[in-house]
Amino acid sequence: MSKMRSGFTLVELSIVLVIIGLLIGGVLKGKAMIENAKIKRVKSDIDSIVAAVYSYQDKYSYLPGDDRNDRTTDLGATGCTGGNGNGLFDQGAIEYACAWQELVGAGFISGDPTDNDEATNPKRTPFGGRYLFRYRNNYNGKSGNYIYVENIPTDVIKALDEKYDDGQYNAGDIQSPTDYNTQNNAYADIYWFAF
Repeated sequence: MSKMRSGFTLVELSIVLVIIGLLIGGVLKGKAMIENAKIKRVKSDIDSIVAAVYSYQDKYSYLPGDDRNDRTTDLGATGCTGGNGNGLFDQGAIEYACAWQELVGAGFISGDPTDNDEATNPKRTPFGGRYLFRYRNNYNGKSGNYIYVENIPTDVIKALDEKYDDGQYNAGDIQSPTDYNTQNNAYADIYWFAF
């Protein structure tokens, strides 16, 4: 009597390999979907911040933070006793923090209008960094107010720049101090000239 050898047939092995391939493909596709959702969220956040700033300007005739009026009482923006009203975020930390406080106090974004600490009061990116208001004079040919987006993966910066601007790290409305074409798997900042 001959002994039968037990083991897997080629059909069984191929089915297992197909299942493993489908699982790996699903995981990779899921990861790409999550990354794409984060990229879209950054753009959506920028759009909502810009809309809030323009809504504030329409209602109060000044940019938030740059508002000449004392907004401590009417908006609850502690310490926001008035900017210089020149349309620029050029007074440093006071205007930067007050911009968020005044937007919150006016009801355009959520948060605490008494929080005057720029480390805690700005909106956060899906990557953990902050959106900050800034002004810069002549950065690669661009001058003006911008949203400083902290600590974003360079591949995300590249995707945003290619989709919503000119695709060059040092030109246009979306700029980065880091050449995202040569810095793979790194983190950098974005200067988004949205105003």
